[in-house]
Order: sequence, then C-alpha cells, then structure tokens
Amino acid sequence: MRTIVTVTANPALDLTYTVPGIRLGESHRVAAPLARAGGKGVNVSRVAHQLDFPTLAVGTCGGSTGALFRADLDAAGIGHRLVPVAVETRRTIALVDSVNDRTSIFNEAGPALTAAEWQALATTVVESLDSSVQGTAGVLVGSGSLPAGAPPDFYPALVALAHNAGVPAIVDTSGPGMLAAARAGADLLKPNQHELAEATGENGPVAGARKLLELGARRVLVSAGGDGMLAFDAGSPGRYWEARLPVPLSGNPTGAGDAAVAAAAVALAAGITDPQDILRRATAWSAAAVLMPGAGEISARYPELAEELLVTSHR
Repeated sequence: MRTIVTVTANPALDLTYTVPGIRLGESHRVAAPLARAGGKGVNVSRVAHQLDFPTLAVGTCGGSTGALFRADLDAAGIGHRLVPVAVETRRTIALVDSVNDRTSIFNEAGPALTAAEWQALATTVVESLDSSVQGTAGVLVGSGSLPAGAPPDFYPALVALAHNAGVPAIVDTSGPGMLAAARAGADLLKPNQHELAEATGENGPVAGARKLLELGARRVLVSAGGDGMLAFDAGSPGRYWEARLPVPLSGNPTGAGDAAVAAAAVALAAGITDPQDILRRATAWSAAAVLMPGAGEISARYPELAEELLVTSHR
C-alpha cells in the first residue's frame, strides 16, 4: 500500500464537548473535552492510520496550541511533517448534545501566513511526494478551508504537484477553491450538497456535480447527510450512483466527510477507480464515523455497514 499524503493548510486543535442537553442562555457542567490534532486533512490521515494504512500528514503549527497539536500527532503515532509558523494554531469547538442528537461547531478563523511560510509548506509537499516517510506516495489529499491571505491557486497548485509526481489528487474544500480544483483536473472532489450548491449555483446535487465534471474534475462524491452519498465519474457522464443505509444513523456527524475522503484516498492509492466501489467504501466509512465521539476515527462496524448499503444506478 502506497502512502496517503494529506495537506492541511489551516489545521486546528479540535475540542469536543459532550453535553447531556444544551439549554441556550444557561450554564452547563461538562467533563473535560476530547482534545486532538484536527483539521480536515489531519482527520483523513487519522482514519487511515487507525486502519493501518500508511499516511503522512503535512501541515503547519505554531504557538502553544501548535505544540499541543504536534504532541497529539506524536502520541497517536501519525507520521507528519509540520511547517513551523509564527502565528498560533487555531482551535475548533464541537458541542455534542447527546439528548437532542445535535452537534454545534464553532470554528476559529485561520490566521494569515507569511509568503515564506507558504513557500515552506509548498516545498514540504514536494518533498513528501518525492519520498514520504513511509514509502512512495500513492495519492495527495488537500482538505479544508484556507487561512486569510492564502494564494488563490493553492488547490490547483496541489493538483499540479500531484500530477507531476504521477499520483492522483483529491480535494475537499468549498467555494471558489472547489471550482478551481475542478478546472485543474482534480481526480476526485468531495463536497457536501450545501457546499456544492453554494459553489456551483446549481439547483440540486446532480446538476452541481455534473458542472464540476464539465469544468474538468474526474470524479465527484457528494455527501447528503442521512440520505447517503452520490458518485459521479467523467468516464460515465450520463450516469451516477447513489448509496444509503436503510435507516440513517444517530451520532456525531463531525468528521464523517473526512472519513469518506479517507476511504476514497485508500481506494485511489491502491489503484481502485470503479465509482461504485469507491462510493460503497466512502459511504460506509462516513456512516461509521458518525458512531464515534470525535472526528478522525470510525467504528469497527464499517464492513457491516458496507454490506447494508442500498446502492442504485441512475441516468
């Protein structure tokens, strides 16, 4: 198995609080939060690492929060190459209401990096693709939002670096960055249905995904929460596939999309390109993530969930 290299330009220290019922405007007594290194790409690496697939997490870290971020990756045994930056690594807070089965997320904005720090990150990506710490790179994953002042061509540049290295590129982002990655020929894009509608302006996930294919994306996975996931492939532009569980799962959806990306990355790194195979893996891993307390891990039930999926083809 070749290495899954992930790039997270806007990482975070994730704090997850589980609360037995949230009452707005009132005080709550809570247990200490689950604190771990996060950011969408880091979550992808964490899921891959959990299932013993080789991975390397590339990102930035700075300040006291960054020190905790690095220490958590060290403790988890996740391979990483972190670019030191002057600014403090941001934090995110997830409040999981276990009574009402709702999760509220508060994301700090990412602080701006210097031009030299952006260049150092790009150099680290190139070095990681040339020779990762655990072997030859098999796929490059770029995930998440970007900090203020980020280069507008950041994700297209990642796609180009991946293709120059002879590996597929997966991008999971929103807004103009998604469209730019499609135009650059990303091998797989993974928006949710709301991100897709906002970026493309299309009414409905089918029209939105097909627009990304028309722009140049090779594959698109669209997550639709409890309604499952849709897959589109440029090789079969007149078809798409849908996968869902008979009954949606209850739990914490934070990180479900990242688990889907991890599944797609494992598949592409292994040379698997069949859209139905990728869809089944991604939907099962995404559902298995909902059963876990924090982002970056999936339940051992994922093979069972894959067997339960209802997969249909549409034209």
